[in-house]
This record gives sequence, structure tokens and C-alpha cells, in this order.
Amino acid sequence: MPALPAPLTLDGFRADLAEFLYQRPDEVDLEESPLLAGLDSLRIVTLIERWRETGVDVTFVELAECTSFAQWWHLLSARREGADRAGA
Repeated sequence: MPALPAPLTLDGFRADLAEFLYQRPDEVDLEESPLLAGLDSLRIVTLIERWRETGVDVTFVELAECTSFAQWWHLLSARREGADRAGA
């Protein structure tokens, strides 16, 4: 039986963003706009796929409606908590 991926955490979220922004996780400004930060649609889709593997179901359109990484995290953490409750 394959191991389940670790749940998405804020540290993991920052690390994922940092990888695609060519920064260290502590350099990621959560108040920054994802588009102004330089994330293109392909990178965003890749992040969505990575986060779905952790059990967080989110769509490109939902993220596109957010204006900051902090809003992304709010959406992702709400979905993660919802998934945790559904699985309990």
C-alpha cells in the first residue's frame, strides 16, 4: 500500500512557492500577488497538482481569483480542514 503524502502545511506551502519563485522559503512574501511575483499558468497548474496529491482540492480558477499568496493559503487551508473533517 503506497504511503500517503504528508498534509500541506504553511511551511510546505512556502517551500513550494519558493521553489517556483527561485527564492528561499523565508523570502516568500505572502502579501505578494502571484502574478506579479512571476508565476505563470504552467507553474500554477504544477503547484495545484502537487497540492492535490496532499489531499487539497482546488482549481486554477479559484486561485486566479485570489490576489495574494496569503489568500491562496487561506483557501488551501480551508480546503485541507474540510477534507480532514470529511475523512474523519
